[in-house]
Amino acid sequence: MPTSPSPAGQGGAKGTRLPRHARRNQLLGAAQQVFVAQGYHAAAMDDIAERAGVSKPVLYQHFPGKLDLYLALMEQQTERLVEKVRKALEDTTDNKQRVDSTMSAYFEFIDDEGGAFRLVFESDLTNEPAVREILDRANRRCAELVADVIAEDTDRPRDQAMLLATGLTGAAQITARYWLAENRAIPREAAAEMVSQLAWRGIAGFPLHPEK
Repeated sequence: MPTSPSPAGQGGAKGTRLPRHARRNQLLGAAQQVFVAQGYHAAAMDDIAERAGVSKPVLYQHFPGKLDLYLALMEQQTERLVEKVRKALEDTTDNKQRVDSTMSAYFEFIDDEGGAFRLVFESDLTNEPAVREILDRANRRCAELVADVIAEDTDRPRDQAMLLATGLTGAAQITARYWLAENRAIPREAAAEMVSQLAWRGIAGFPLHPEK
């Protein structure tokens, strides 16, 4: 009689040996499903182990506690967002396209069917200093990537570039979350384009360096 796949879809039966990195990713995938569905406080390590198809001792070998697991997942997902923004900026030298791609990166992250954005931006653990530190660091890294471009291409000093970049990335995050909360009333590409047009009309008002 055939056996059914593990709940997380990656692991196989309990006791199946995987390379450490693969097992870690499997556990993080299972944890994401449980945390998104139940929130941090309601989720139990038992639920995560069951979803991953492993024993609790295996889970604890990788993550000593629930908070450690949650923080690892936060690190993974915020890094994914930062890399999306980095790619959006590095894939072209056209600044209007950079704005378009950056806005699209936020909308794509928010619209991910796995719901990872809820862990990042709508956590029920936002008062936990370690969670806030990860989120603040990710937000700053995204803004710094945008500020690098602004500072390089305009005559604005670094502190002004960071202020403008924080406004742009903040607008992207908030509007994307609003769009999702409104049940995607506007197609994602159209919504991202509208926000991009708004952002571009603002940032384009700052003149480029003469050599640009």
